[in-house]
Amino acid sequence: MEMETEERKALVLDAYDYKGAPADRAQTGGWVSAATILGIEVSERFTTMGIAVNLVTYLDNTMHQPSATSSTIVANFSGVSFLLCLLGGCVADSFLGRYWTIAIFAVIEALGACVLAISATLSHLRPPPCNPSVAIKCVKANNLQMGVFFLGLFAMALGIGGVKSSVSALGTDQFDQTDEKEKTQMEYFFNRFYFLINIGTILAVTLLVYIQDEVSRGVGYGICSAAMLMAVIVFLSRTRRYRYKKLTGSPLIQVIQVIVAAIKKRKLEFPSDLSLLYEDSSAKSKICRTDQFRWLDKATIRSDGDLGKNGSETPNPLRLSTVTRVEELKMMIRLLPIWATTIIFWCVHAQVITFSVQQAASMDRSIGKFHVPAASFTVFFIGATMITLALYDRLVMKKSRGSRGLTNLQKIGLGLAISVIAMAVAAAMEQKRLKVIRANRNTPTSTLPLTAFILIPQFAIVGIAEAFMYSGQLAFFISEAPKGMKAISNSLFLTTISFGYFVTTILVDLIKKITPGKDGGHGWLAPKINDSRLDYFYALISVLSFINLGLYLVCARWYKPNSSENAKDSDVNASHDEEKPQDVANS
Repeated sequence: MEMETEERKALVLDAYDYKGAPADRAQTGGWVSAATILGIEVSERFTTMGIAVNLVTYLDNTMHQPSATSSTIVANFSGVSFLLCLLGGCVADSFLGRYWTIAIFAVIEALGACVLAISATLSHLRPPPCNPSVAIKCVKANNLQMGVFFLGLFAMALGIGGVKSSVSALGTDQFDQTDEKEKTQMEYFFNRFYFLINIGTILAVTLLVYIQDEVSRGVGYGICSAAMLMAVIVFLSRTRRYRYKKLTGSPLIQVIQVIVAAIKKRKLEFPSDLSLLYEDSSAKSKICRTDQFRWLDKATIRSDGDLGKNGSETPNPLRLSTVTRVEELKMMIRLLPIWATTIIFWCVHAQVITFSVQQAASMDRSIGKFHVPAASFTVFFIGATMITLALYDRLVMKKSRGSRGLTNLQKIGLGLAISVIAMAVAAAMEQKRLKVIRANRNTPTSTLPLTAFILIPQFAIVGIAEAFMYSGQLAFFISEAPKGMKAISNSLFLTTISFGYFVTTILVDLIKKITPGKDGGHGWLAPKINDSRLDYFYALISVLSFINLGLYLVCARWYKPNSSENAKDSDVNASHDEEKPQDVANS
């Protein structure tokens, strides 16, 4: 009997090795395996940030795209990347599993970066350089050239979606949360690994961007591809040492089943005794019924045809659902108003890697004889985020002595408020830049006699806002989601980033149509950034952000947190699950 107990302790009962046998605690998992897995995320962040932050200048200067078009392409790339996390999550949960999803999609991302490297290297895959001596100084890239470029770019987006959806979850699978020692190892590992990932990001926006600008884009993109392939090789090398979990199926299926069952039974009347509503969950996992969104409770009404002929078979999930499953869906629905009012922040964030980089590219970026690449100004944004998180941890969390400091909703509100200020400051800085443009209109120079370092405040303030916004959103969507839907809740959080970039694209298109320019003049967003009125555009985003902040405060006041029984369960899990997605891109 004692030998059986010892053998059980040596195994991780809810995890399996690569052969499908129960995982041996000593031979599988642990922080080394987790580090190998999350090395994929470091390479992904290095590759994505290294290409994305400098992409707008490549589209401007090499592919000769209009300023607004370049920003739109970058915004769409980032938006699609995060939106595809939903697809990656469904594929991982229902078909491939996390391991194969990471391996396959990481290779796809590497191939996408390789195509971009080829596009940037071969002369016939990009337009000729601008020639000021001819009538049409700059020839835009043709359909073939843009087609190859988009092939590489959106292959990368597909790869990013697959990797991001699974890498943090597989990393945490390497730790047994029922074992105190491994639980402590997981917390220690993820807290410090988030810092290392951001160091990789800083290297991308400094060293890698410098190589792209001063050596060649082909070499820079080739380094990105090689980094991803090396990470995949290292990842595959520890296949026998990983712990795996069985496929659980996508929570989206459960959501669809509850909605279909509620619609089918929409005309049925509730029983006089509501305790008769269908429930088969154990007392430990059971969630008590609430009155909110009562129409969904129709899915729990028993009726003829729900069960098999002998009444002992499992109910048809498209006809009958448990109270707990319905309540889980209700909990997700309650998150939606908060979800909707956080999208606009990522529209603000999008300006940091698009128009703000274009502003810097038009200004004097020299420090002595060294010229700082325009895209490297995002280091002030990333640095501000890291410093804010460190100061908050030291000055607020440690002094609060066990208290959690600001609540998640307060963090989100603070991030939204700071973003309003950020766009107002950006508008003021752009007005200063436009004055210099007007004063030097007749001076033949491509660089304005104005230091680009006046843009540091707008980069830094957005970074400070993101420190509160990202951490608040992440913790909120994980801790307030039901235990069985934390993965889909994390994907819901990532879609706010995606939709924020898409809102940017919609705004740019609307502004171009509404403000076309009069009497031969230019609109707010002209083909050349020096002919635009970015100050008006930034001011508009600041006003929209202020209105959104008011809506958010209303939604936050309306929001009803989880019931006490479920909240306790969520909090226990959230203390660990909050760490899971911290390696998700902070951009």
